[in-house]
Amino acid sequence: MSIFQTFKLAIRSIVGNKLRSFLTMLGMIIGVTSVITLMGLMNGVTNYVLSTFSGMGTNMLTVTVTNTDTRYVKVDEVYDFVKENSSYFKGVTPTVTGRYTLKNGTSSITSTVTGIGEDFADLNDFKMSSGRFISYADIKNRYKGAVIGTYIADELFDGSVKTGDNIRINGSIYTIVGIKEEEADSEEGSADDCVYIPYSNAVRMGSTSISSYSFAAASDDKVDECKELLDNYLYGIMKDEDLYTISTMAELLETVTDMTNMLGSILGGIAGISLLVAGIGIMNIMLVSVVERTKEIGIRKSLGAKKKDILLQFVMEAATISLLGGTMGIVLGWVATTNIGTAFGLEAYPSESAIILAFSVSAAIGVGFGFMPANKAAKLNPIDALRSE
Repeated sequence: MSIFQTFKLAIRSIVGNKLRSFLTMLGMIIGVTSVITLMGLMNGVTNYVLSTFSGMGTNMLTVTVTNTDTRYVKVDEVYDFVKENSSYFKGVTPTVTGRYTLKNGTSSITSTVTGIGEDFADLNDFKMSSGRFISYADIKNRYKGAVIGTYIADELFDGSVKTGDNIRINGSIYTIVGIKEEEADSEEGSADDCVYIPYSNAVRMGSTSISSYSFAAASDDKVDECKELLDNYLYGIMKDEDLYTISTMAELLETVTDMTNMLGSILGGIAGISLLVAGIGIMNIMLVSVVERTKEIGIRKSLGAKKKDILLQFVMEAATISLLGGTMGIVLGWVATTNIGTAFGLEAYPSESAIILAFSVSAAIGVGFGFMPANKAAKLNPIDALRSE
């Protein structure tokens, strides 16, 4: 008997027992839908995280130093180092961060205040809605000028603020020289919850030294060379690798990707357990089917059907049930992934690899779990089979 004829027999058997066939497929449908949906949503989460971090600049390097009484990094020397290696570096900005009380009249909140250099805006693609950013003259003269985010504007000024207004930071009066363009719906803790002042003022306000710098490589492919240059430069000053760290955005993205991929694999594996249960269900139903169709098997064997024909017939039937269930699961998984992703603001869709994997696994489960009942049917003695009721 040809493969095509065997396939027609399998379809005829499935159609002849619609309800039982559907209930047998149900486990496979649920399992494949779960795997496709979870893997698709994890892809959406990964893409969202990567796009967020990529927006912060994949050419950025962050250096943290622990200054001691005898070994410390001077900010002017850092600027000179970047200037000497201008073919590798686009720029640098010191970063001094602290949390302070902000006041306007009787309104007050606590927020993060960041001291930065004049190149911070260019290096971070910083956009202003009004006014200007911190300038070199502000830093040099320790001018008390501040750039605020829209969350600060809403909370302290009820959204009615303009350049030239004053804001009190940790008791000192600062003039608002610019207002940052809204990025994150003016939510607390977001990129809009920010205040920037000259780093020279931030150092004095926090009674601290500059311990963090953000460097921008001239291009993404020069990040590794920049890291090596920085390592040599900092080791020459600190003489101890434990006194400084250099991290790149590319390394952070790689770590995030590895973590999300691992999480996706774990979730996919957990959902895959349902496929195993579905396979056991198919095997159970096929065993019942062999018992019910023992006489049919006896007739076929008495008419000349060989052992391999019976084996192929039942394996084909189990594989067809499994593949039909898997195909429905892929379609439902696609619909579920895109709808859930849209509801959570994610650009989520099943990957080609997930679809191919789900289809292959469902086929393998059908063949694997259908083999034992098929083998049992193939081994039946035709005389015993014909005598069965």
